Amino acid sequence: MTTRSGKVIADQTIFADGYSAGLNQIEERPFGDDGGDGWGRGLHSWMFDAAEENHAEIEQLTLASAVIMGRNMFGPVRGPWDREWNGWWGDDPPFHKPVFVLTHHVREPQPMAGGTTFHFVTDGIESALAQARKAAGDGDILIHGGATTINQYLAAGLVDELRLHIVPLTLGAGVRLFEGVPPLKLEQVTARAASTVLHVTYRVLS
Repeated sequence: MTTRSGKVIADQTIFADGYSAGLNQIEERPFGDDGGDGWGRGLHSWMFDAAEENHAEIEQLTLASAVIMGRNMFGPVRGPWDREWNGWWGDDPPFHKPVFVLTHHVREPQPMAGGTTFHFVTDGIESALAQARKAAGDGDILIHGGATTINQYLAAGLVDELRLHIVPLTLGAGVRLFEGVPPLKLEQVTARAASTVLHVTYRVLS
């Protein structure tokens, strides 16, 4: 667990059985076999169909000073960057801050409208965290997914706070939060039930 002023926060929406995406993820179905259309609309409906009810939790996602994400969350491109791809979010992504994307393939930073710049990190999760911490200063760092990336940071003991948004659906297979993560001791900080989701925040103790 880190002791610096800025917290490292992992935030993830999951099905009730812990999965965050289904099998067979492809560009046309980025969430794979998710029980719907493959775009995660059932999983993330609390953010869109019930945005007013969940305003506080949505706003939390905007407060960090830097963001880390895995390449799979950034987009479907695999291997070398041999096609133009600047994320799922269009010319003005919703982050408005530096975003550090984990990848095995070198790519120059990609500035976007609205203050977002994607930085591509090829030398591992600790390097991405160090770069994000430098960019964030005393601010918080948000590990925005997907589950595989969050699992790596949890397993390395680099997460201070874990925010989960648990939807009342099960998936049964796919990409699962906590997969391969050693046992953790968590302290529940907050819990709030909305109509279609349960928001829980844990402090990661060990």
